[in-house]
Amino acid sequence: MTPNQQNTTIFETRFGRIIALKDDGIIRIKSIRYACSERFQKPVPLEYSSSSLITSPEKTPVCPQSLSPLVEKMIGATPVESFEADEATQYLSITRPEIISENEKLPVVVWIHGGSHEIGCGDLATADPAEWVKEQHIIVVTVSYRLGLFGFLGGDEKRPANLGLLDMIEALRWIKKYIAEVGGDENNITLLGQSSGGDAIAHLMISEGIEDLFQRVIIQSAPLGLRHKRQKMSAEFLKKTEVLKDETDVLKMMDEYGRFLPSVIKYGLKAAMPFGTQYGFFPLCKEEESLDMWKKNAPKYDILIGFNNDETAFYLKTSEALNKYFGKGLGLKIMDKTVEKTTELIYGTPAKQFAQNISDAGGNVYLFRIHSKLKDNPIGAPHCIDLPLIFGNESAWKSSELLKDIPWSRIHEHGEKLRALWAEFARTGKIADTSERPEILELRKVQPHI
Repeated sequence: MTPNQQNTTIFETRFGRIIALKDDGIIRIKSIRYACSERFQKPVPLEYSSSSLITSPEKTPVCPQSLSPLVEKMIGATPVESFEADEATQYLSITRPEIISENEKLPVVVWIHGGSHEIGCGDLATADPAEWVKEQHIIVVTVSYRLGLFGFLGGDEKRPANLGLLDMIEALRWIKKYIAEVGGDENNITLLGQSSGGDAIAHLMISEGIEDLFQRVIIQSAPLGLRHKRQKMSAEFLKKTEVLKDETDVLKMMDEYGRFLPSVIKYGLKAAMPFGTQYGFFPLCKEEESLDMWKKNAPKYDILIGFNNDETAFYLKTSEALNKYFGKGLGLKIMDKTVEKTTELIYGTPAKQFAQNISDAGGNVYLFRIHSKLKDNPIGAPHCIDLPLIFGNESAWKSSELLKDIPWSRIHEHGEKLRALWAEFARTGKIADTSERPEILELRKVQPHI
């Protein structure tokens, strides 16, 4: 990309002269490196001179990872040819309206992607915020960070824990420092995360070094029911993967670590997410202190938290092996009850408890639940169904099994209303009773217990 192209523009910032792309009413700044790191080392913020010319890499940087067959099937095939593996994955991208008024400062939403702390990146087409940005006149920053072995498994001096979380904090510092220079309001920043991204955001709320970096959080489908008593599992997984820590071929690392996963199955449901945030290691407190920390910080943030009605159907009802035995009759009733129970255990009850604890501690918190409402949709409202609602982008979702029997017109109709509500929350920290709700959404402000 060169600065003399008609479809580009240059932002003169203290960080440098950033080249951005104009695209159908929006401006995109793609894959700006906000920090750098050596393997298993803390991120170091990147500094340029204001005269430096900053361009986007040709391919989108992504943390080395193994593709998930389930995600490929349910959400869509990953165009691997357009990505480049980079184990120091500290990049962010900015999407903003092309035209904003002079001196206007737009609310900023920071997207922390999900993927079990193991897969994904900030710049997937299925989470392209362009539609939302144009509709609601906001800025969305998407963040990439270290995953898996590189970012979410540690516990000793050679391999520290929570490096992915530290990457996010560096990204937020960058945003706080520079976002005003591209039209954003540095004092109106909302973190938005889905699945493990929501888990990360919940833990950013109680991390050291986050003072004044954000004002609000939107936590979607966070598996908070898997956060407890993970220490033994993490320590065993760390020890088993010690043989891989110096491997120079990152793709070989991805192939190899999978053979150690069966050894942690004995730890139960939490083994479904072997990587994760780790209590008792910087920047987090001990697990037994976490609830008190959330209560202490409750008044600092506006919170919107919730889940989908049939979260675990994403995993259970899409399994050919399970459907063979539980796809009809009594088996289907057992399957439905299993989805109901596991959704409540992993997502529902923890979200409701989290919301009530925050409210009781003086926080401003809203709780939501997304339903399907379609009679002929056997999968219901599973994990990830909120993504096309929030981001739109029909072309990216056209091959998705998740939406196989759902007309896109329905996704767009409900999504447009949901995007308006989420943007209202990002602007003000509130959602008015008079604001239009899509029929698929249950939403209420959580009142403190007296």
